[in-house]
Amino acid sequence: MKVALWGDSLQPHLTGIGRYTLELLRGLPDDPRIESVALWAREQLVAEPERLLSQKGLPRPPKYLRRWRRWRDWRDWRALEGRLFHGPNYFLPRRVERGVVTVHDLSVIRFPETHSAERLRHFARDLLPSLERAVHVITDTETVRQEVIAEFGLAADKVSAVHLGVGRNFRPRAADDLAAVLAPFGLTPGAYGLSVSTLEPRKRIAELIAAWRLLPAATRARTPLVLVGAKGWQDESLLASIERGAAEGWLRPLGYVPEAALPELYAGARLFIYPSIYEGFGLPPLEAMASAVPVVVAGRSCLPEVCGDAAFYVDPDDLDGFAVTLGQALEDESQRCRNVTRGLARAAAFRWERCISKTVDVYEQAAR
Repeated sequence: MKVALWGDSLQPHLTGIGRYTLELLRGLPDDPRIESVALWAREQLVAEPERLLSQKGLPRPPKYLRRWRRWRDWRDWRALEGRLFHGPNYFLPRRVERGVVTVHDLSVIRFPETHSAERLRHFARDLLPSLERAVHVITDTETVRQEVIAEFGLAADKVSAVHLGVGRNFRPRAADDLAAVLAPFGLTPGAYGLSVSTLEPRKRIAELIAAWRLLPAATRARTPLVLVGAKGWQDESLLASIERGAAEGWLRPLGYVPEAALPELYAGARLFIYPSIYEGFGLPPLEAMASAVPVVVAGRSCLPEVCGDAAFYVDPDDLDGFAVTLGQALEDESQRCRNVTRGLARAAAFRWERCISKTVDVYEQAAR
């Protein structure tokens, strides 16, 4: 089977969807049912996907070479003929009449206030036409599968849930192996709480900061809260809370951190916290579990489906209860050990190899 992927989410600073696309691109050729994989991105066929991940990106031809651009466009689309097209980021290119599309979540519908106006316009214009041209729809979880079926009236046999995977670079690590990576951040192994998330309202980072503030001063001094993630939107008050906590010495905002440093940051944490109230899957908690770190997550949307019995659950809008659970997760060694053991077993069930195999199953169904 010949497949084409739309790589619009591949960029130097990978999001979760970018990671998903990259894992598909790298893993699909290993499946014996796949003959070849082509990548369509930035309005052209891309022979060197690594260029999309570099700061330089793809070379841009001069605007005056319009005739050449039209020829390239015709040539590239001819090369895609006969391939099953997969849009791993919600949409199909307008010229694709039939294909597979992955819908990661419906946050633009459930929580439109947490998205930019430009993104809302994009989804309003292009999501439904993409679904109408999709032979099959993939979701990351059964939770979102049911949402998509109900929201768009799709036939149940047209939508499949395929869980994402955890990279093998997320694993338990000895403290001596972490020191070199953590030192530049001013962190000590086992002595900080960690949250990895875009700074935007749906992720409930403001509530996490408020709950952490309710912990005893000695706990906050001994175990500062570390925030990793790029700025989102509608975050003025959140940024003010971050600045205040940082000035008081118990909060460390690191901003965007290179992907290569994330496995060590996870493994060095005493606790990982992910209080998002809506997710399509939620990779960070599983990555923390695979790193032998206990996790606290919101008991909302798909997170119970993904985390099972291996997490501490909270209502992030109940600050007092949130703070109590944080204290237990930091100090109760018996519960921490229980959740670490369960978390390792839970994360081991989510592998990219399984995700790839299940995705190819969908391709075969779509091709039929």
